[in-house]
Amino acid sequence: MENVIELVHLQKQFGDHKVLEDINFSVRKGETVSIIGSSGSGKSTMLRCINLLETPTGGEILFHGENVETSPMGVSQYRAKVGMVFQSFNLFNNMTVIENCMVGQTQVLKRDKATAKEIAMQYLEKVGMTPYINAKPRQLSGGQKQRVAIARALAMDPEVILFDEPTSALDPEMVGEVLTVMKQLSESGMTMLVVTHEMAFAKNVSDRVIFMSDGIILEEGTPQDIFDNPKNQRTKEFVGRDGSF
Repeated sequence: MENVIELVHLQKQFGDHKVLEDINFSVRKGETVSIIGSSGSGKSTMLRCINLLETPTGGEILFHGENVETSPMGVSQYRAKVGMVFQSFNLFNNMTVIENCMVGQTQVLKRDKATAKEIAMQYLEKVGMTPYINAKPRQLSGGQKQRVAIARALAMDPEVILFDEPTSALDPEMVGEVLTVMKQLSESGMTMLVVTHEMAFAKNVSDRVIFMSDGIILEEGTPQDIFDNPKNQRTKEFVGRDGSF
């Protein structure tokens, strides 16, 4: 399988503080890769670099083998291909659910409104949100907002979706509804890179798991490798803290 995204010696520092140090890994088409690790290990910064919300200090991010920082594609076209779902939803509060799912399509992909609406409806139905198309974000629960955010990302026909702790801002009873949608996406073959604290999701849904600590990748492997037979002491301590999986 071809690599869709590849990180080569990626580094990021803020002032004197190194947040990412020499990160190397790739994501293949159709893979679900979960990134786990304690807070402050650099997981979200890495995703933000991949989406060019942060500019890397060093190294390269390759999309189908091409350096995204020098690619002729342009940032907005690249972000349409590499969608992102944030922990805080990032919906436009002044727009309805359907408008939130149409705006990127009409502005970036230049689709006409009728086409954009049809595609938005298709994905809102997929995440179970069609009854709420005329609602504003403030009228929705956290789980509903996150499902809209996922539909919005899907409506751009991305090749990859990055999820930055998509359940961490949700009440516990809403976590399941979002993870169910993500599991369905994974099963449908969507390429996904997921920063998560949901260990059961990482273990049961991922093809590969990456454990990060202090800005480096300490261990990487199948869910069985990482959860059942971790080699690194830090990995053992991290996954051993939660005996529920």
